[in-house]
Amino acid sequence: MEEEVLGKAYDARLMKRLIKYLRPYRWQVALGILLSLLVSALEAVRPYFTKIAVDTNIAHGDKHGLLMTALLFLTVILVRGVIQYFNAYLTQWIGQKTIFDLRMGIYRHLQNLSLKFYDRNPIGRLITRVTNDVEVLNEMFSSGIVMVFSDVFTIIGIFYFMFTMNWMLSLVTLSVLPFLFYGTFLFRKKAREAYRDVRRQIARINTFMQEHITGMLVDQLFNREQKSFDKFSEINAAHRDANIRSIFYYAVFYPGVDIIGAVAVGLIIWYAGAHALHGGVTVGTVIAFVQFNEMFWRPIRDLSEKYNILQTAMASSERIFQLLDDTTLLPVHPNPVPLGQVRGDIEFKNVWFAYNPPSDGMKAPEWILKNVSFSIKQGETVAIVGHTGAGKTTIISLLSRFYDIQKGEILIDGINIQHVAPADLRKHIGVVLQDVFLFSGDIKNNISLGNEQIPLERIKAAARMVGANKFIEELNGGYDGIVRERGATLSGGQKQLLSFARALAYNPRILVLDEATSSVDTETELLVQKAIRNLLKGRTSIVIAHRLSTIQKADKILVMHKGEIREMGTHQQLLMLNGIYRKLYELQYKDQEVRPKKRTSSS
Repeated sequence: MEEEVLGKAYDARLMKRLIKYLRPYRWQVALGILLSLLVSALEAVRPYFTKIAVDTNIAHGDKHGLLMTALLFLTVILVRGVIQYFNAYLTQWIGQKTIFDLRMGIYRHLQNLSLKFYDRNPIGRLITRVTNDVEVLNEMFSSGIVMVFSDVFTIIGIFYFMFTMNWMLSLVTLSVLPFLFYGTFLFRKKAREAYRDVRRQIARINTFMQEHITGMLVDQLFNREQKSFDKFSEINAAHRDANIRSIFYYAVFYPGVDIIGAVAVGLIIWYAGAHALHGGVTVGTVIAFVQFNEMFWRPIRDLSEKYNILQTAMASSERIFQLLDDTTLLPVHPNPVPLGQVRGDIEFKNVWFAYNPPSDGMKAPEWILKNVSFSIKQGETVAIVGHTGAGKTTIISLLSRFYDIQKGEILIDGINIQHVAPADLRKHIGVVLQDVFLFSGDIKNNISLGNEQIPLERIKAAARMVGANKFIEELNGGYDGIVRERGATLSGGQKQLLSFARALAYNPRILVLDEATSSVDTETELLVQKAIRNLLKGRTSIVIAHRLSTIQKADKILVMHKGEIREMGTHQQLLMLNGIYRKLYELQYKDQEVRPKKRTSSS
């Protein structure tokens, strides 16, 4: 996805929001500006010592005066160096503190955004926001806002001493400024366009790398390494070319500034030389002006660099604040109802849901669930079956309130979940997904997820209940065994068992299994099924399954088809209906004769 076009080079609205992050450190910023003022004053006064040494001490043969001037000059240099050290340290400290706060604010906001936001935003782009864009703002906070005062004060100090010494020679020296301003204008325009392209290519690289490193297994399975390599080479080359273009403008601008500075020196020598013949200008003044000229162009170059930092910071801040202003948040009830001790009664009442509702600009929403109603009593096990895309996983996503429904109600113990705080709701629901995600760390932390309220004994008990303790105890380190990123060193079945133990360790009243045994072998599945039967006593459970053999003993089975509940009943009842469920069953057991038991009066 393309990066947004850069806005203004300076945006007062954005700058006002950025300054808010400096408010906690306003006294440090004020001290940094004061130190910058001192550094600039001590910098600008240096050529003045040269004039005194040449025109006063050397011209009159005053050795003692020359020694005192040299010692005073050395003292000024040493004091300036010490102040500059503290100023540099302070500005970098301010920058690091500020971006720490900003980065934490972005990550906190990302944690609060709903899953709908992540459905439409590539991860690589979000990583770019938290890393590259924030780092650009670090440059502005640490070497931009405060240090720009040093450059401005230095220029003002140079102007003051130059015009105090000789105002005519000062005008001659500054006569080249129009050429500098024109060159700077062209440089800023071209550099801005080039740097925008660089930022866009960085985001493309981050997005590509995140996606293809995550999907490296697929690349290698289907021998797509060369194709992926060629695509990355293309993106990387575009990034290289964009950087080269930006470097070209810098390579032209800085020598151009040096040429303009050399012309100014030539004008000084020409004008001063002509007037020196008549005694109008002293030798010390000429030397001081040459030094002033060299000092003058340094802050000019720095200000051009600061301008580049400013405009890139404006672009980065615009993207960051666009992220922070994203309102894809689950609305939290102003007076949330506490769930307290959950029994586990669940009810869906006339639920309609679409991932892209009309409010998102679509004329006709594509309903994923249509008028879905069912109830689950405390301690019941309910299975949901149906073809792919029927809405099975959507139901459990809505139960955990990862998305909000458009019509109807979802109740737990008679309480509408939209009136409950999401954190309060989810702590009572344990979910085991088919696609298991493990974090880098160790086994016990992947089961407890770092929750210190879950002791090691409870972790081990959860592992024993699902049969995961056998392979864990065989690992090097046991429960302290290392887990690589995404569980790369574990088998699919082992990861599935860990995710199941993770859900059980939190002791939820409601347990949701989304094809939870799909990645385990037959022997392990039998152990898990046995553990599930013992564990689910007294718990409400929802099981999504493709293998119908795993749900035949469920208290109730819901058959989903195109977002609707078409059939509902026990395994035997549904077979007797000769409907969708029977067809699914026959497809899985087509080599076996299906002979459901006949209805009895008791059934």
